[in-house]
Amino acid sequence: MPSWHNERSMSAAPIDNAIDFSTPLASTGVDLFARIDNETMEQQLLQSGVVMTTIDGVINWGRKNSIWPMAFGLACCAIEMMSMSASRFDISRFGAEVFRGSPRQSDLMFIAGRVSNKMAPVIRHLYQQMPEPKWVISMGACATSTGVFNNYALIPVNQVIPVDVFVPGCPPRPEQLIHAVMMLQEKIGNSAGATRQALNL
Repeated sequence: MPSWHNERSMSAAPIDNAIDFSTPLASTGVDLFARIDNETMEQQLLQSGVVMTTIDGVINWGRKNSIWPMAFGLACCAIEMMSMSASRFDISRFGAEVFRGSPRQSDLMFIAGRVSNKMAPVIRHLYQQMPEPKWVISMGACATSTGVFNNYALIPVNQVIPVDVFVPGCPPRPEQLIHAVMMLQEKIGNSAGATRQALNL
C-alpha cells in the first residue's frame, strides 16, 4: 500500500455548512400548518388561481396596460420619444408601443417639443378628436415652460390642454419618458369611476 494511503486520508473532511438533523423541521402539527393557517383568504384564493377584484380595477388594469400614443412630435424631443419606442429602451414592455397615426385611435398625446401660438389651435383640435379617456404627457422644458425660448411666439402647453404628467429636461432621456409613462399608468390604475365612465353614466 502506498505511503500516502493512510487512515487520515481516508477520513471524511468536515463540512462547514452541514444541516443539523437532530431537530425535526416541523415537530408538531401546529408548526407544520401554522403558515397555512395564518394566510389570509385572498392569499389562499390567489394560490388556487382565483383573483378577486372590482369592475373598476379590471377596466383600469386594461387601460393602463394598453396605452396607444399618438405619433405626434413638435421638435427635438420627438427624437427621444422615437428612441423610447425603439429596441434599446423598448416601451412595448409596458404596453405603450402602438403609435397611432390618427387621434381617433389614440388615448395618449406626447407634447414632444415647443408649442408655438400657431400650433396651439392644432394641438387643441387634435386633443378634442381623441376619444375619452385621454391623457397628455408634456415632454421637456420647452413644452412645459417654453424653456430657453422665452419669447412672445411660444406658450406653455398647460395653457392649451390639460396635462397629466410633466417631464423635465432639455431634452429628457428615454428613461425619463418611460418613468413618466409608468407614473401615468399608476394614475390610471388608481382612478375611480371607470365603470360609470365606460357605461356613459
